[in-house]
Amino acid sequence: MKPLSGKRVLVFVGDDYEDLELWYPRLRLEEAGATVVVAGPRAGETCRGKNGYPCVADASVAELKAADFDGVVIPGGWMPDKLRRDGKVLEFVREIARAGKLVASICHGPWINISAGICRGVRMTSTSAIRDDLTNAGAQWVDEPVVIDRNFISSRRPPDLPAFGAAIVDFLSHSAR
Repeated sequence: MKPLSGKRVLVFVGDDYEDLELWYPRLRLEEAGATVVVAGPRAGETCRGKNGYPCVADASVAELKAADFDGVVIPGGWMPDKLRRDGKVLEFVREIARAGKLVASICHGPWINISAGICRGVRMTSTSAIRDDLTNAGAQWVDEPVVIDRNFISSRRPPDLPAFGAAIVDFLSHSAR
């Protein structure tokens, strides 16, 4: 049996997502046995990554319930700045966080955490470009490849993906459904 069999994880997608920051965690989770649902503004929509790689949304965020998932992965790129304007995205992330489930974000992904109001008192990292945003939202920003604080996992940029992926798989393999 694979370590994440029976786990369900949502990964956000939208135009201008950071290609590696979506695909690496998605494939790592699937390889470990998790069911990954890629959700964006519209089901069936093909979104283009910053580097041109396409990704089709399996579902619309509006049709999903946080109770059906063990966690969420929030890739970076410019996508988070667009998705954080969607109240359904923010409510989904808030519900996941309140339930103590995985909230994993990388690079510019924490923009969604900020808009969801879930950063206060959380030790986090991100791309240095949004350090001030996280600090102003009440997070304790640190410059490390991966930061784990309770159910929050964060990383800075694509070179940190191996540590980010390992931390996500480890967290989910030890969490109860």
